[in-house]
Amino acid sequence: MQALGLMGNASAQGMERLTPTLGKGTHVVVLGAGIAGLVSAYELEQAGFQVTLLEARDRVGGRAWTVRDGDKIEMIGEDTQTAHFSDGIYFNAGPARIPSFHQGLIGYAKKFDVPLEVEINSSRSAYVMGADGSKIRMRTAINDMRGHIAELLAKAVNQGSLDQAMTAADKQKLMPFLKAYGDLGADYDFKGTERSGFGAAPGAGVQFSAPGSAMPIDQLLANQQLPMTLFEDNLYMQATMFEPVGGMDRIHAGFDRALRRPAIRGAEVTRIRHTGAGVEVVYRDKASDVVDTVKADYVICTIPFPVLAKIDTDFSGPMKKTIASVVYDCSNKVAFESPRFWEKEQIYGGISFVGAPTALVWYPSAGLHSERGMILGCYNSGPTAAEFCKRPIAEQIAVSRGVIDRLHPGHGADLTNALAINWSKVPYSLGPWPDWNAGSANGRQEGHIDTAAYRALQQPDGRVYFASAALSQTPGWQEGGIQSAQMQVMALARRVAAQAAVRPSERRRAA
Repeated sequence: MQALGLMGNASAQGMERLTPTLGKGTHVVVLGAGIAGLVSAYELEQAGFQVTLLEARDRVGGRAWTVRDGDKIEMIGEDTQTAHFSDGIYFNAGPARIPSFHQGLIGYAKKFDVPLEVEINSSRSAYVMGADGSKIRMRTAINDMRGHIAELLAKAVNQGSLDQAMTAADKQKLMPFLKAYGDLGADYDFKGTERSGFGAAPGAGVQFSAPGSAMPIDQLLANQQLPMTLFEDNLYMQATMFEPVGGMDRIHAGFDRALRRPAIRGAEVTRIRHTGAGVEVVYRDKASDVVDTVKADYVICTIPFPVLAKIDTDFSGPMKKTIASVVYDCSNKVAFESPRFWEKEQIYGGISFVGAPTALVWYPSAGLHSERGMILGCYNSGPTAAEFCKRPIAEQIAVSRGVIDRLHPGHGADLTNALAINWSKVPYSLGPWPDWNAGSANGRQEGHIDTAAYRALQQPDGRVYFASAALSQTPGWQEGGIQSAQMQVMALARRVAAQAAVRPSERRRAA
């Protein structure tokens, strides 16, 4: 590995550092300046490769799209929307949070001096709202349900129902834990807990606090969104979460600044061909309509597969069929600018879960206690999202407004400057991520993707390598794009290094 230039000190992102002269004399075209393309271009440049980065959009970032005042939102089959936001207001139309264990993305943010702030992903003051409009504070739903479960388990233990499953010693240890876990009374009953909120708030002097009455278990179970109280137990959603100060695209702008040759924007790829000595990529400059060709030794392609399937390529027949077979999911967001009425309900960041068709109401973490903020009235995915995006944009906005007004009565009228994003209609994306395990997207496929198409696309087709979050075990997260890009950069580096090691002996034989 050292002889091939593939060993060195680990970088902040956990990738083995390549020697800075490894790629000297080798030209790579990277297609797409989303997170996978940016990582590919940056790491290749660090290893001495000549890199040309082509991006069809007029911005870098791909799905990491931060919409600011004056920005245009163009979607296939829809009228153009224009953002009209107050100073400092922005909308992360794509990814909006970074788990603390996604050290690849966090490492690059540090490298490029992009400041991060805490993203408040869960607020116990937020709500779960049932189909009938009844709502329960998250803290009440979580802690009252915990109390009831602890009481039921304590009763089962005391009645001997678990004697076959537990030793007497374990039962003796479990009972005090259940009492603490559920905040049970002396006789192991659950009547309520201050964890769920005060029945009587503490005050000055002898104004003591007291718990409210426990919500009956049947009332808790009647709320269809009760399972969403487990949302923050999902590893990907656990505190601490982060977001870049000023918008998610700040990290991607940092990449672009760090490149020796920044991305060529507005470059729409129209054809990819292998040649005897390498690869030719034809692209159209959208501003001038001029067609140009880039010749290189290799390509790393990060173009989403529904888009790539429409490009003229000379990929092998099986590879073309594989690319065409990848079905992408649907996902939508609807955002509003508003006075921060939710903060008067002690909601600072976090999410209220409301069910179909809009799924949730997401409150901003940035700019707490400022005058105005950006609130999401919809973020849905999967089959519900596929139906939702068939509605006219005005109706999507109206439905989302209505859900917020139902959750926060009277505040629908506060919502202004609405925008809707349907990712399946966004040019050069045509969807947020693949649904590799059909019908199991939105978190349920993470870490367990293994289909024939997924495996085939991990391999190069001739001199073209494929990289994207779609080819990772976390297709909905930017960290997956980083992992995929780094893996393919290493694969290409090994190929180049191996060829370089062979050439001297070939020259000797020729002499």
